Amino acid sequence: MQPKYMNPYLGGVLLGLVLLAAFFVSGRGLGASGAIKDTVASGVKTVAPSHYFNAAYYSEYYAMQRERPMNTWLVYQMLGVIVGGFLSGVLAGRMKLKVEHSPKITSRRRLYFALAGGILFGYGSQIGRGCTSGSALSGMAVLSLGGFVTMAAIFGTAFVLAYFFRKNWI
Repeated sequence: MQPKYMNPYLGGVLLGLVLLAAFFVSGRGLGASGAIKDTVASGVKTVAPSHYFNAAYYSEYYAMQRERPMNTWLVYQMLGVIVGGFLSGVLAGRMKLKVEHSPKITSRRRLYFALAGGILFGYGSQIGRGCTSGSALSGMAVLSLGGFVTMAAIFGTAFVLAYFFRKNWI
């Protein structure tokens, strides 16, 4: 049975409407890396409070007197993304515990590449001061030149690197 996926054009329109709603409701665009920072800050504050209060990285949270870094709209947004993705999979009948990959590679290799890609993308989002959602989508929505450059760099890099990694998916 062929998996059911949403029409990509409809998905793009819905993403645009969600972005518009985010600007309307919160006055800010979408972004995922901020939720990760809030989660890390909360974890460090719980596990190593002395490090939290003395490290320069967490000074932003401490200076803003954010007693509860997990109580931000970005964290709730990411929880909504996780729950929404799960519900989408359940409703479309795609909830299976398996790793999709090319017959040319193993599941283990696919998972290693996914982990490495996630780590590199997370690191890149810290260097670029935001993830794809925040820098590119939200930036382009307000007609920021930086948003357009970011989107071109993301897709351009993916296009160039796809040649070298294509055997892992085809």
